[in-house]
Amino acid sequence: MTTTTATGQTTGPQDNPLVEGLERLPVHPTALVIFGATGDLARRKLLPALYNLAHEGALPERFGLVGNARSPMTDEEFREMAIESVREFSRRPADEKVLAKLFADVRYVAGSFDDDEVYAGLTTALDELDETAGLALNRCFYLSTAPMFFPVIVDALGRNDLADRADAEVRVIIEKPFGRSLEEARELNERVLSVFDEEQVFRIDHYLGKETVQNVLALRFANNMFEPLWNRNYIDHVQITASEDIGIGSRAGYYDSAGALRDLVQNHMLQLLSLLCMEPPVAFEAQAVRDEKVKVLRAIRAPLPEEIAELAVRGQYAAGTVAGDEVPGYLDEEGVPDDSNTETYAALRLEVHNWRWAGVPMYLRTGKRMARKVTEIAVTLKPVPHVAFQSDMSTGVRPNVLVLTMQPNEGVSLSIGAKIPGSRMAIRTVNMEFLYGTAFLSQSPEAYERLIIDAMRGDATLFTRNDEVEAQWRICDPIVKAWEATPGPLPQYPAGSQGPEEAMGLQVGESPWRMI
Repeated sequence: MTTTTATGQTTGPQDNPLVEGLERLPVHPTALVIFGATGDLARRKLLPALYNLAHEGALPERFGLVGNARSPMTDEEFREMAIESVREFSRRPADEKVLAKLFADVRYVAGSFDDDEVYAGLTTALDELDETAGLALNRCFYLSTAPMFFPVIVDALGRNDLADRADAEVRVIIEKPFGRSLEEARELNERVLSVFDEEQVFRIDHYLGKETVQNVLALRFANNMFEPLWNRNYIDHVQITASEDIGIGSRAGYYDSAGALRDLVQNHMLQLLSLLCMEPPVAFEAQAVRDEKVKVLRAIRAPLPEEIAELAVRGQYAAGTVAGDEVPGYLDEEGVPDDSNTETYAALRLEVHNWRWAGVPMYLRTGKRMARKVTEIAVTLKPVPHVAFQSDMSTGVRPNVLVLTMQPNEGVSLSIGAKIPGSRMAIRTVNMEFLYGTAFLSQSPEAYERLIIDAMRGDATLFTRNDEVEAQWRICDPIVKAWEATPGPLPQYPAGSQGPEEAMGLQVGESPWRMI
């Protein structure tokens, strides 16, 4: 059976009108160089993302891939590694024809990031790809390495004349963390911007590539029912949660030097907060959106040293039970020092000091080994001023809560008061729910898919600008310094719990933490 649309076109039963508008914009022919191409991020995220983009026809027709890492490897061995990574980690089953075409002409250059011979090899490989394509390809350099190598690679790209070219665009994609403190972030920005222009730099925060994160803007600015309520007159408080039920796994070396505040709060969670609180941009393009986000971050006052105990709480997970399994505490994890004071839980109470949000508490929390894995923004409205629905059968009129869930299931829910069937006027809270998977009958793309293709297109809307990074660090830096200067032991919370009891003291008024 077919149907005719308003424009006279016919659609078959396999067509889904709800996915209209999901088409990809064209991308200029591009060569992507991945530094750290044999690492965990490249294998689990980047290479599968490239495959899924190729599967959907989103990559440019002329696309080249060059890998670099210290491990000795031939082009053929790198090709096999890339194919196996896709087979193991792709969100969809691998199509062998797509795999063969995508990785048919990959190149690999082995060597250290500070070795000029490596960059000579990269130049040769890129020139060969240009010759095969018959034109000068745009170049994207993806720094999928440990942060200590970011300035090393950037300096080497500039030193070897790879940072710009007259006949094509050159861009650099830099992973998080962008510095470990405000001072380091400023120094790294100076190093990067001494080689590249800001328009060439794409500081990646993969949370911004998630569909529901971007839907924060659509929800606010495309629906008139929400925007009039989006202020201190109607919103009581906001809670942003990013909890995980897993421990640190094999990441002890990185995690013990970072901690929960650096790992998630300074970047992901402050980005979520800025999107939630920003003013409508004059246009949905990179500079306008990022201008408004920076205004929000600058309106958050950095806590004074004497305020930190009241505004921030940290903790470490102890042994406990998660999903029915007994798990060790953080100090018993392999690779963690016995006297470690690194926090695996961090919670903050912030306030955006502007006209729209003054007086509205903003609660942020993240933790390892919590009761379950969830990332969400919960916006709680103020209660109705008069409650006439009192009944023995009623659960009571409760404030409406709008919840935007990023994981595990992307979607939006709104709790409302509804009448319980029967002869009495009894009220119970019920949920109205929207899920991406059921509404659009398709999988949401992985965050890295969106971000990689945006970087190739030169669209920096979902990437952080240099002043954004520094504004985020300005908020977190005093807390990091205060915690590092304060000896342990840290408050403990059992694995599989809601976090340390001390976090309960952050709330003001009647705004308890949502149950995870």
